Amino acid sequence: MAEKAKIGKDAPTNPRGIPYAPFVDKVEDYVSSRADVEGCLKSFQEMISKYQFMEVNQQRRAAGLKDKMPDIQKTLETVRFLKTRKEGADPLESFFELNDTLFAKAQIPQTDEVYLWLGANVMLSYPIPEAETLLHEKLKAAQASLENCEEDLDFLREQITTMEVATARVYNWDVGQRRKDKAEGKGGDEEDKGRPNG
Repeated sequence: MAEKAKIGKDAPTNPRGIPYAPFVDKVEDYVSSRADVEGCLKSFQEMISKYQFMEVNQQRRAAGLKDKMPDIQKTLETVRFLKTRKEGADPLESFFELNDTLFAKAQIPQTDEVYLWLGANVMLSYPIPEAETLLHEKLKAAQASLENCEEDLDFLREQITTMEVATARVYNWDVGQRRKDKAEGKGGDEEDKGRPNG
């Protein structure tokens, strides 16, 4: 279990701190005897569970960003449209959403400010150029965050696969050792009764 210590705090990580899964090239680096196999398999299974938990969280985060980005883009386009309106132009007639299925009609005069929802039931007034800058920055941040999410999802899938392969290698090594012990007549029959395929 000497290599297991390397998996902890000093393990290399991706740019957002997700640790790389250890690649099991030589099973002997992870287990020195058959007694170590069960503990090693449990720790590998625990790591797989952690990676799967992170994957689910990243999937939720990516879905949330994909939902928000069209709204930010639509709001930004509206602000840019209001910016192009000339002084003294006729009021613009529009429908705005009150609820999912309820819309109201409004006359929108030429304006120099807009009100933006910031979240948590907070709405603030912004001058149009400032609102455009804010929305543009929010959109860029959401796109960058989505790229990071998708990159992390790919990374996590690779790590899960690596850990599954590592688990299979340790298990297969254990099966090989049991067969070798049986062939050499070292007993082990009592141990094998409780194990599957034993």
